[in-house]
Amino acid sequence: MKLTFLGHAACMIETAEHRLLIDPFLKDNPLCDIDPADVKCDYILLTHGHADHVGDTESIAKANDATVIANYELSSFLEAKGLKTHPLHIGGGAEFPFGRAQLTIAFHGSSYPDENGLPIYMGMPGGLLIESDGKKLYHAGDTALTLEMELLGRRHDIDLALLPIGDNFTMGVHDALDAIDMIKPKAVVPIHFNTFPYIEVDPTAFIEGAAVKGVAGHLLKCGDQIDV
Repeated sequence: MKLTFLGHAACMIETAEHRLLIDPFLKDNPLCDIDPADVKCDYILLTHGHADHVGDTESIAKANDATVIANYELSSFLEAKGLKTHPLHIGGGAEFPFGRAQLTIAFHGSSYPDENGLPIYMGMPGGLLIESDGKKLYHAGDTALTLEMELLGRRHDIDLALLPIGDNFTMGVHDALDAIDMIKPKAVVPIHFNTFPYIEVDPTAFIEGAAVKGVAGHLLKCGDQIDV
């Protein structure tokens, strides 16, 4: 399994036979220079309905005939736009040709702006637990620190965790380091920081703190790749 970071909370996961795109906020992301028209994928997985996570889902899904995996409300919204979807909800998972995807608990919000810029409810936010090619990847989405993360650490041998560190809207650096203690991943990638002024932080403190815990930290820029 290979991961390509696409900025903010977006990434591409390449398994032996499939390409999975998570939270594809590309066109309006100031830290990403990838054209959505150049993206190829089989599935798009969404953690929640905020615009900086749904991003370019509609155009990419239609161009690739990709299936969107998201919570029920967000799936219904996108299905009405003509997209192929597979609805899940918190705690639920399903088997797919690439492996298994499950929505995990996250504490945040989930809405999408209507034509007047007013928020439309898009169901509960979640994280993603993805199992494929004998690997387990956890994308926390946008979330506060939560004791439910301890269950992930107890029940799953997680190879890579993507954790928000930007503070203000999600966990900050210190809470994300506590999340490492709960989840016990082999490696971590910080996400959801420095894209906007509200979430500007120094990520080196997170990488250094992870190293103290014996966990490999990968500080990635848009386009950087790592093996999971």
